[in-house]
Amino acid sequence: MTLEHTGSVRIKNPHIVTEVPGQRYPDVTNQAPALLHISAELENASDEPVNGELTYTIDNSLVSTHVTLSPHEVREVVLPVKTIGHPRLWWPNGYGSQHLYRTVLKFGDSDTLGLTFGVRQITTSWNPTTKSRETSVNGQKIFIKGGNWIVSDELLRFTPQRYDAEVRFHRDMNLNLIRVWGGALTERPEFYEACDRYGMLVFRGLLELRRLQWPLGGPDEKEDQWTRRQYPNDHSLFIMSVVDQVKMLRNHPSLAFWCGGNEITPPEDILKAMKDSIMPTLDGTRTFFDFSNSDSMSFNSLGGNGDGPYGIQDIRTFWGKRTYPFNSEVGSVGMGDYESLVRFLPEDHRNPPVYPGKEDPVWNYHKYIGYDSSVYAYGPVKDLKDYAEKAQLVNYDQYRALMEGFSSHMWDWYTGTIIWKTQNPWTALRGQMYDYYLDVNACLYGLHSGSEPLHIQYDPVTGMVMIVNNGFRTQRELMMEIRTIDMAGKSTLLTQVFNEAGPTMAKNYIPMGHQIDHVRGKEGIFLSLRLVNVKQETLSDNLYWLPDSTGAYSGLQHIAKATPKIKTTRTEGRITATITNPAGGPVAFFNRISLINPTTKQRILPVFYSDNYFSILPGESKTITMDYTPQNGVTPQVSMRGWNVEEADY
Repeated sequence: MTLEHTGSVRIKNPHIVTEVPGQRYPDVTNQAPALLHISAELENASDEPVNGELTYTIDNSLVSTHVTLSPHEVREVVLPVKTIGHPRLWWPNGYGSQHLYRTVLKFGDSDTLGLTFGVRQITTSWNPTTKSRETSVNGQKIFIKGGNWIVSDELLRFTPQRYDAEVRFHRDMNLNLIRVWGGALTERPEFYEACDRYGMLVFRGLLELRRLQWPLGGPDEKEDQWTRRQYPNDHSLFIMSVVDQVKMLRNHPSLAFWCGGNEITPPEDILKAMKDSIMPTLDGTRTFFDFSNSDSMSFNSLGGNGDGPYGIQDIRTFWGKRTYPFNSEVGSVGMGDYESLVRFLPEDHRNPPVYPGKEDPVWNYHKYIGYDSSVYAYGPVKDLKDYAEKAQLVNYDQYRALMEGFSSHMWDWYTGTIIWKTQNPWTALRGQMYDYYLDVNACLYGLHSGSEPLHIQYDPVTGMVMIVNNGFRTQRELMMEIRTIDMAGKSTLLTQVFNEAGPTMAKNYIPMGHQIDHVRGKEGIFLSLRLVNVKQETLSDNLYWLPDSTGAYSGLQHIAKATPKIKTTRTEGRITATITNPAGGPVAFFNRISLINPTTKQRILPVFYSDNYFSILPGESKTITMDYTPQNGVTPQVSMRGWNVEEADY
């Protein structure tokens, strides 16, 4: 709780709107002007009339207006429109920087109010090809790559540091949107401040109604559907809460969309108040969706609920089977590794799931979704640690394929997708990229790869090598390098060719399916795809491990050990490791690097890795940066293990 002391006049409920006309580019220094609209409510708490100037300063220019307030008057005051010359624009993650302006509203000596805002304009339009809503920022199309945020803490105890860490993880996934699920809290302002810093657009759901149409299940659920349809009990109170939410959040540049309900519309009086009154009056700049699966957002011509599926899938499905055009919830598996599991699973429940077999009630309690037979494609399971390690391979493959598959059909099948889910409010065994303790797993880095802004990828359905360019300019003189590496480490260059990739598009380039299927049939193969510029700098590096003709990863089960070498350097809050895999041996495959406390040997959390679960070809090196918060003078150790790399501390 905070107490504020002001003079007789208080400034409250500021409203900031920026207009960025035309089509902009993030790499332009001398941007065309933008327009800044600022208003605020002034409240005169005294018994006397008050005269004064409401002012703010931006770019060394004073903006002001004279105000006369009657006793006890509350009035919205609109300041003159300010033209910002050469504005520094705010862009979503992956498209440009997130510049934030700061200024202070002042009313004489009575009150001041600090303001932080970004200069950007978000619009939407209907894509008649996909039949879904398409998003533009500063006049440029943005393909939405989002994640669902469930809830932080019901008592709102998250610290700014915790919010920063979780939103930063989403940035590291190369996502550009977080959907605050309708069943979640509004979240504290610190959450939106972190989204502003990291360029995460926010889709804000206002009311959870999905449960109202679920079958009656418990002894306390005695109301019929007609009664439950009237929830919440106090409509007026809920509508008042929406007014407060809009006023609190509307100035954040990250806030992009409002949504009335989760999966079904709110009751008519609530929907009408939000859609026809509150949003036009208090905001007026953001698209409002009636509910998260509404046809105005994502037209459902397929039937069903309009979102999902949620479980493990054949990765070919992500590429070849068309689903909802702006799917608000689609996901897969997502359990953590062994170190994560032992933090919350009782010792007598640390057994690997058996497929098919009896379910474990503790695992079910933590929302385990089965990996089915996918883990066993990597060989027999020895114990829980072995199961969790193999599950990370599945995690990476699932989420890389999910985002690659959706991206491959941008603008013809899809205008975006939102993963269910990328954040967990508790210790869970599904749908998480990092656990409750802020320990990352391979889901995060599969997304990090599949969602990168400029990306080379292999379509397992058509056998085409593609380039996805999310940027706004044509990328020219891109060398596409395609090679295979066998289990002994022998590399075969299949082709090298220069190409260019047009803006905001995915395009097929080289058919490689027959060649790749021919060499992978016996024991599987590594497929290395790279984009290299004329300076011979690698712009995209994507390594697939493909199964044999039976669908098993038989070659990985007997691959020889690799012996990479590590050199590290340390600065305050950052350790940099360069890992070299000597020539003449196999790929150093699927390495998990960690920072650990040298005394306890426990992982330091959180740590932000530039990459993880990475592989290194023979004769090559890879550099990983690890950002962390120093702990009482402890010098961390680097720990690394891989599929065919013995675990060691450095």
